[in-house]
Amino acid sequence: MTDLATLLPRIERLLDRLDSPAAAHGLDWKTIRAARWAAQTGELKPILHPQRVALKDLLAIDEQKQRVDANTRQFVTGKPANNVLLTGARGCGKSSLVKAVHAKYAPRGLRLIEVDKAGLPHLPDLFDLLADADYRFIVFIDDLSFAEHEPGYASLKAALDGSLAGPSDNVLIYATSNRRHLMPEYMAENLETRHLGGEVHPGEATEEKISLSDRFGLWVPFHSMDQDTYLAIARHWVETLGVSADDGFERAALQWSLGRGARNGRVAWQFARDWAGKH
Repeated sequence: MTDLATLLPRIERLLDRLDSPAAAHGLDWKTIRAARWAAQTGELKPILHPQRVALKDLLAIDEQKQRVDANTRQFVTGKPANNVLLTGARGCGKSSLVKAVHAKYAPRGLRLIEVDKAGLPHLPDLFDLLADADYRFIVFIDDLSFAEHEPGYASLKAALDGSLAGPSDNVLIYATSNRRHLMPEYMAENLETRHLGGEVHPGEATEEKISLSDRFGLWVPFHSMDQDTYLAIARHWVETLGVSADDGFERAALQWSLGRGARNGRVAWQFARDWAGKH
């Protein structure tokens, strides 16, 4: 009897959850603007405090901002838009740009769902969950790359184009990667290339690797930055944090970048936080 008395309230709570409107679509999207896809349990877990980035704070990537913002605006307003692949140098704002366009368009019904590589084989389940929701969704896959024969490769390829279980019109996929074609490329694969009548024909291995990135309708490349751009970004963040960049600022910023072995927006932001904390 004691076990039954303990079990009944738990059953009632479970039934209440199943009957609630939030359960029908996983979450109450009126109040939740971002979520994480837990593929193992088939659930959407809310991200209560998503990182907010303003487009105006992303410097030296004006062209990339314009292209991604325009594509996202088309999507939010119900016009045709493309899946997006942001590639290139690390720390130059790929992930931040996705977060920034989400923050801009979230008041207009855009929601962001983060999916890791383990969740890629379960994308059809996620698409089914989102199909009837009255919102627009960006499925965000950050830092995407594949080793040879990983199962998620074929799943993402089918989800982008070619599967009957693809996303509905209210879902787009935005992915970031340091690799243009998302997979390691080997010198031996270049030996498969054939020259016929003056034309270059890549080998089958190369064609297979290109076939995934080729299914993203919009490619947005990011590039390494020079010293002046790095310093300008660091100065912007220091001033945004309410601290002045005095005479020792540039030397300290350059020493910081040398210690990190890179000059990019992420390193500039990290330096600015250190500088502001000390001043």
